[in-house]
Amino acid sequence: MVASKSRAPQIETAAQPTAQGGEAPPDISNMSPRERFNALYNRIMQAAQSGDEATVSRFMPMALGAYTQLDTLDADARYHAALLKVHTGLADESRALADTILAEDPGHLFGYVVLGTVARFRKDKKELNRAYGGFLKQYDREMKRKRPEYSEHETSLDDFHKAALAAGARPGRS
Repeated sequence: MVASKSRAPQIETAAQPTAQGGEAPPDISNMSPRERFNALYNRIMQAAQSGDEATVSRFMPMALGAYTQLDTLDADARYHAALLKVHTGLADESRALADTILAEDPGHLFGYVVLGTVARFRKDKKELNRAYGGFLKQYDREMKRKRPEYSEHETSLDDFHKAALAAGARPGRS
């Protein structure tokens, strides 16, 4: 999954050396809880895409802690947290977030993307096809809604859509 195109301030991605020779954490003290969470999510996803597991491991607890400090939770925040959790092996918690997204907003595409991501993690082809089917069933209607979070994650949604079509999934479960 790709990093969010969030409007939140971006943290420095260049390494900041410490006395121990490691990378210093970003200064997030002046950010709102949502800005802090988004910045840490983006940093982790960028590190994951470049194969930097040390940075992922180092900042993951900070990101998940920032998530718990959010005063409001929407589909976008739950989507970010779910992706972080599945990348740390917390597939059940990630699945629960997908279920919450869909319970609160039936048809929201992020729910299906998370379900599909969990299914891939578990190598569960049946569940993956079910996620693809639900996604395809809702895709046209949902994209017409022009949700801001969809434009922020356009690449991820496009990639999931292409994968669903390539897998020969048929619109199904919603």
